[in-house]
Amino acid sequence: MATTLKILGAIGALYLIIVVLAWAFQARLAFPAPKGRLPNPGTLGFPNGERIVVTTADSVQLRGWYLPPDPAPDFGTQAPGMLWFYGNMESVETSAPLIHMLRPPGVGLLILDYRGYGESDGTPTEEGVYRDGEAAWDALVSRPEIDPTRVAVFGRSIGSAIALYVAVNRPARAIILDSPFTSGRAMAAQHYWWLPLGLVRMSLDNLGRAGKLDQPLLVFHGTTDRIVPIEMGRAVAKAGRAEQIVEIPGAGHNDTFTVGGEQYRTTLARFLDEHLRP
Repeated sequence: MATTLKILGAIGALYLIIVVLAWAFQARLAFPAPKGRLPNPGTLGFPNGERIVVTTADSVQLRGWYLPPDPAPDFGTQAPGMLWFYGNMESVETSAPLIHMLRPPGVGLLILDYRGYGESDGTPTEEGVYRDGEAAWDALVSRPEIDPTRVAVFGRSIGSAIALYVAVNRPARAIILDSPFTSGRAMAAQHYWWLPLGLVRMSLDNLGRAGKLDQPLLVFHGTTDRIVPIEMGRAVAKAGRAEQIVEIPGAGHNDTFTVGGEQYRTTLARFLDEHLRP
């Protein structure tokens, strides 16, 4: 009996330590923040791209790329713009192949590494990455060749939370979400069911923000996503009254665009062409 009690006590102590660590480091679980050098866009196939530095409202310097409209707008006219918010283990550099695949013609695109990611300064938090999203918006619409009334936001995985935050706080013209989740607490219940949900401090309330949208919404989601179940994507699409949810058979969390292939590309291009027109 004494031995059993000791074992149970040790298990209880270990569980308590895990609970404390999960409470203290949950931002690191949501935002792993891979560091790395940010290459010049020209070295990755964007010869007209620029490396840029953007300062947030709380004085954090973010680094990323601005890819001007190609083809450029006619003299005296402005082009539409697009903000790109990637997933939590990604970066500007690792997003380059996907941008090559999906970048719409004639649209200026801006992508920043979140605070703590890539070469960007700071440490990621929920409120911090929202400031990053606002700074990205302000930097894009300040470009003289970009029409601030025709800006779309694209968010993938954790980037869906930043995209939706920007969409309900700035006059975005259209929203595209890839593999969106419903909330931070729902994700914790999905992956850390053995921990008390009361530990979750981060809201990441995609469902609530989607319900506030009055802009057109397009959602992509893989049917075999084991990280963010497709039921979450369906719930976000329903809350946001999405024009379309594209369910990609056989796709998981990180291959919707490759498995979706031509359907993904043409659906996205058609959606942007329709909603970014003057």
